Amino acid sequence: MDGREKPRIPIPARIYITILVLAGFSVAWNCFHTWTPELPLRFVVYVVIALASSGMKVALPGVNGNISVNYVFTLLALLELSVPEALILALLSAGAQTFWRSRNHPGLIHLVFNLACITLTVRAAAAVYERHWLFGAAAGEFLRLTVAGVVYFVVNTLSVSIVIALTEERGIKSIWKGLFDWSFAYYLVGVSLAEMVHTSIERMGWAFTIALVPLLYLIYRSYNIYLSRLQQEKVHAESVAALHLRTIEALAMAIEAKDECTHKHLRRVQIYALKVAEHLGLSSEEMQALQAASILHDIGKLAVPDYIISKPGKLTPEEFEKMKIHTVVGASILEQVGFPYAVAPIVRSHHEKWDGTGYPDGLKGAQIPIGARILSAVDCVDALASERQYRRAMPLDDAMDYVASLSERSFDPKVIDVLKQHYREFEELAEQTPQREPHLDRNLVVSRGEAPDAGFEKSDANTAEPSAAEGMYLTSIAAARQEVQTLLELTHALSGSLRLQETLSIVAERLKQLIPFDCIAVYIREGDVLEPRYVNGEGSRTFATLKIPVGQGLSGWVVENVRPIVNGNPSVELAHLNDPGRFSLLQSAIAVPLGDKAGGIIGTLTLYRSEPDAYNKDHLRVLLAINEKISRAVESALRFQQAEHQASTDALTGLPNARSLLLHLREELEQCALNGRKLVVLFCDLDGFKQVNDRWGHLTGNDVLRHVARIMRTNCRDSDYVARMGGDEFVILLPGAGPDEALRRAATLDELVRRAGKEICGEDTLALSIGIASFPDDGTDADALISHADTDMYRTKRHRKRGLTLVAG
Repeated sequence: MDGREKPRIPIPARIYITILVLAGFSVAWNCFHTWTPELPLRFVVYVVIALASSGMKVALPGVNGNISVNYVFTLLALLELSVPEALILALLSAGAQTFWRSRNHPGLIHLVFNLACITLTVRAAAAVYERHWLFGAAAGEFLRLTVAGVVYFVVNTLSVSIVIALTEERGIKSIWKGLFDWSFAYYLVGVSLAEMVHTSIERMGWAFTIALVPLLYLIYRSYNIYLSRLQQEKVHAESVAALHLRTIEALAMAIEAKDECTHKHLRRVQIYALKVAEHLGLSSEEMQALQAASILHDIGKLAVPDYIISKPGKLTPEEFEKMKIHTVVGASILEQVGFPYAVAPIVRSHHEKWDGTGYPDGLKGAQIPIGARILSAVDCVDALASERQYRRAMPLDDAMDYVASLSERSFDPKVIDVLKQHYREFEELAEQTPQREPHLDRNLVVSRGEAPDAGFEKSDANTAEPSAAEGMYLTSIAAARQEVQTLLELTHALSGSLRLQETLSIVAERLKQLIPFDCIAVYIREGDVLEPRYVNGEGSRTFATLKIPVGQGLSGWVVENVRPIVNGNPSVELAHLNDPGRFSLLQSAIAVPLGDKAGGIIGTLTLYRSEPDAYNKDHLRVLLAINEKISRAVESALRFQQAEHQASTDALTGLPNARSLLLHLREELEQCALNGRKLVVLFCDLDGFKQVNDRWGHLTGNDVLRHVARIMRTNCRDSDYVARMGGDEFVILLPGAGPDEALRRAATLDELVRRAGKEICGEDTLALSIGIASFPDDGTDADALISHADTDMYRTKRHRKRGLTLVAG
C-alpha cells in the first residue's frame, strides 16, 4: 500500500515521516547486520513473481493510496523464507508498487517513507508469527499467520492513515475507518491464500508457487471491477444528491425572495459552517450534509404564517409555538428527498441548545448532531451581524462576543472556540465569495400575445374601451360616496346611543356595509385580560367565551403593541386555551386598537373571515378612519354602564343596594307567581355593631361590614340574592326555600358572624338578628314582605335580649 502526499508537506507530517523513517532504518539494521545472504533459487523465483504482481493494484476510494496483491507473497515469504529474505522481498515489491503504473512520479521522501513503513510492518508481523508459544496446537501455524496478517494490516494502514491525515489536515479516525472498510477483508483472504499455497508446496514443492499467479490475477480483476462499480455508484449517488440540492436550493431562493433582507444570510451561513467543519475535522459525508442543511435549514418556515415570520419585535407564546414547528416540518420535507447523507437530523436539531433547553426534542450536549451544533452557532453570529427591518445590525466583533458568552449554555464550546479564532477569516472569505442572487422583476411586461387561446370574455357590443374606463372611474366615485355616506350615518347613529350593547350592535350593522366579515368581536380590556363584550356571526359562541391575556392572540398583540394587524390567523385567539377541541374555521382577521396611547387602550375591534387573506390595506384605512369615532362611542357607553352600576351598587361592600334589591325582588315575585314557587326573605341586622364603631372606630366597622358581606355571599346559592339595605342591615332572597331551610340558614349565618366578630375585635361583640318572611304566606308584594321580615327581625332581637330561642315568624 502507498500514500501520495501533497507537494507541500506540513511540518507535523515531516516530523512524523522523519520519526518513522528512523525507526524503519533501525529495524532494518537490526535485521540485516548479522544476516549472511545465500539467495537460493526459491527466493529468486518468489521475488520475481512478487515484482510481477506489484502492478496488480487498485486505488482505494476516499484516500490517496492503493493496494496490491503482492501482499500474499510477503505472507508466503514469512512461511517459506527467513525474516531478512521476507523483508527484502517486501521492500522490492513495495518499490515496484510505488513506481509501476503511477500517474505521478513519486519523490524520494515518498519512496523512503513507503520502504520504512513496509519494514516496520513486516518486522511486526514476523515477530508475531515467530512466537510459537501463542498457539501450540496443530493448527497453531495458521492461527499465528492470521494474527500476523491482522498486525500487518493494522501497522501498515495506521501508518499511512496518520501521514495522510497530517498532510491533508483530515481526521485520522475517518481515514483509517475508510481503509478498514475497503481492505481488511482482502488482508484476511491473503492469509488464507498464503496458507493454502504453503500447504501445497509442502506436498508438491516450491515450484507450485507459479500456479498462484493466475489465481491472484483473477482476484485482482474481481476486486478491481468491484471497486470500480462501487465508485460508479458513489459518483451516481453524489450526482443525484447534487441535483436534489440544486433543486431545493432553487426553491429556498424563491422563498427567500419574499424577504430580501435574509437572502445573503443563508449563503454566508453556509460558508461559515463549512469552514468551522473543516477545522473540527468532520468527515466527507458530514461536510456534505452540513452544506445542504446550511442552505435549507429554514425551509420549514413554509408552514409558518407570514405575519409571524415578518413580525417586528418579540413573539407571543402562541406565535412561538407555531414558529417552532419549522424545524420538524423542514426535516420532514428533506426526508422525502432521499439525500445519501443525514441532512434532515441537522435541520430538525438546529435550534437545540447545549444545555438541553432548545427545541423540538430537548437534546443536550453531544446528543445534538455536530452539524446542527455548528449551524446554530454560525447562524446566530451572522443573524446578529446582519441588518433587519426591525433592528440595526450589530458590529461583527460585538455579535461574536455575544455568541461566545453563550458557550456551554446555547452553543458547543468547541464550535465557539473555532469561531472565536477564525471568524474574521471566515468573514473575509464570505465577502469575497460571489453571491447568487435571484432577480425577480415584479414590473415585467410581456408585449407579445394578442389574446388567450380561449379568447377574451364577451362584453356588451356597445361598450368601447373608453366607456369601460369611464365606467371604472364612475364605480370608484360611487364607492367613495357610499363610504362617506355610511360613515356619516354611523357617526349620527352612535351619537344617540349610550348603552354598550346597543352601541356595538350599531357599529356591526353599519360596518358590514364597508368591510365584509363573517364574525365581529369587540374585546374590552379588564386589567390584563380582554373580555368579549359584543360578538356576532360565525363562531360567535366560541369567541364569546374567551378571555384573552394582553399580549396573546391577535387581539392581545394589538392591545399590547397599540398597532393594527391585517390578515392574522384567527386560530391564535384560541391558542392560549391549549384545548384541541376549541378551534375556528375562520382563516383571516383584521384588528385595530380602540383608544389611544395618551388616553389608554380600552380594547380592540376585530373582524374575522372564513377566506384566507381576505383583508387589504384599504380595509385597514377604513377602520382607522372610523376608529376614533367608535372608540369615543364605546368609552361613553362604558362610562354610562359604570355609572349605572355605581347607582345600583353599594360602594363599601360591592353588594346591590336597596334600589336594586326592590327591583330584583319585584321581578322575582312575578316569576314566583307565574311558576307557583315559594320565596323567603331574610332581613338581617348586626347586633353590637354600634359598640364596634364606638370602641374600635369606623374603619374597623367598615371592615366588619365588608367581612359580613363576604360571609353572606359565600354561604348562599347562585340563585340567592344578597343586598345591603343600608347601615348594618342586609337582605337575602332565597327562591324556592321553605321555613325550615330559612331557619337553618339563619342559624348558620348567625354563628359565622359571631366568629367573625371575635376574630376582628377579639371579643364576643357581634351577632346577627334575622327576621323571616315567606311568599305568599306573609305577603304577595315586595313592600309587604320587607316590612314583615323587618318586624320579625326586631321580634327576634327582643327575644335574644331576653335569652329566648330564635323562632320563625
